[in-house]
Amino acid sequence: MLDLRILRRFDRLSPDPLGRRNLLLLFGGRALRSLAQGYLVVIVPLYLADLGFNASRIGIVFSASALVGALLTAAVGFLSDRFGRRALLILISLLMAAGGLVFSISGNFIVLLVAGAVGTFGRGGGAGSGGAWGPYYPAEQPLIAGSTSDKERTTVFGFLSFVGVVAGALGSLLTLVPQALTHYAGLSMLEGYRLLFLLTAVIGCAMAIVVVPVRERRTSKDESPGGKRARDISPLSLPRRTWGLIGRFMATNAVNGLAVGMLGSFAAYWFHRRYGVGSGEIGSLFFAINLAAATPYVFAGRLARRLGAVRTVIATRTCSVFLLAATALMPSFGLAAAFYLLRMIANTLSIPVRQSYLMGVIPPEQRASAAGMSNLPSQVTSSISPTLAGYVIDNVSLDLPLEFAAALQAIYTILYYLFFRNLRPPEELPPHPRNSG
Repeated sequence: MLDLRILRRFDRLSPDPLGRRNLLLLFGGRALRSLAQGYLVVIVPLYLADLGFNASRIGIVFSASALVGALLTAAVGFLSDRFGRRALLILISLLMAAGGLVFSISGNFIVLLVAGAVGTFGRGGGAGSGGAWGPYYPAEQPLIAGSTSDKERTTVFGFLSFVGVVAGALGSLLTLVPQALTHYAGLSMLEGYRLLFLLTAVIGCAMAIVVVPVRERRTSKDESPGGKRARDISPLSLPRRTWGLIGRFMATNAVNGLAVGMLGSFAAYWFHRRYGVGSGEIGSLFFAINLAAATPYVFAGRLARRLGAVRTVIATRTCSVFLLAATALMPSFGLAAAFYLLRMIANTLSIPVRQSYLMGVIPPEQRASAAGMSNLPSQVTSSISPTLAGYVIDNVSLDLPLEFAAALQAIYTILYYLFFRNLRPPEELPPHPRNSG
């Protein structure tokens, strides 16, 4: 019955058949990406550890991935508004496929460093995020927002995240494959991991194929007030008001990126080192996180309408800060997994709200540039913190990166409130009164 209600609701998410067709295709692309990220976020650090690399070297791989991801995110944002969002989605998908292919055939550190950077491996945002991270979504977000109305925009992003986390849950279950192959087929864990990397190459190609039929429409919404079309607008020509908004998002996302780099890349590795569990147990935990996070995403739009977008973000992120800080103190894997699961549900519930909020307060013709530029600091700072986290794990404390991440996300929450508490998206503004003539 829930599935039937979701399908009936989907018919109302876009005002026209072309918009609904685009949404279906984009949802399919997100599902494929999240399927791959569901297992990559677990197996990449464990694969590197099994190859004999310590936490510091693993951190370097994630830092390189984040740094290149930052450059790609900015480039995708700028180029999408000028040359089309669909083409950039295809390119990023093929880069992920290339990275998967290289990981499946090589164990050389330098080669993996380059392949991980180009394929932006480890940049999935963690369990429960539905793949809403990295250079893919500055092009994806404007296409999603342009295929629906302001009223339904947050709900659409909620459904997008719902699709992502369900697919991510299925991907998490694929982490059981290496252990199963070891037990039943006599393969090593490394060989099992490499089969999953080969699957990643296939999924990347499928992502590119799925988005080929997406239609980009050039309407009056794609034209700036000054009469320039989006393809004629350069980043330097963005209006001062837009740059002011982007600057606020850049500041908050810079802090969030530090926390993501500390935690997201090393979550699976931390559980492995702290409690001695393998990819199967960690994958099962991430499956549970994705499954538990899926249903709340469907109601993200309703929650934002009730509380307001900014208040929803503040409430969910505050809960996640306390739960993350408590996770590092748990004496057993079961308790730590329970706290981490609750933390991820609270944290990731804000993702569609934040995405929709950014698209709502930015003019349509500037959305991809704003998405790319505002998230650039997050990508840059998240390229620094994995190396720092790896060093801290090897030389200071295994748990300290988690506590650092909790403190940084607390700062992020405070900044988000200070910057955006008085800025409302169009759907929260009162309707304009008609002129009485």
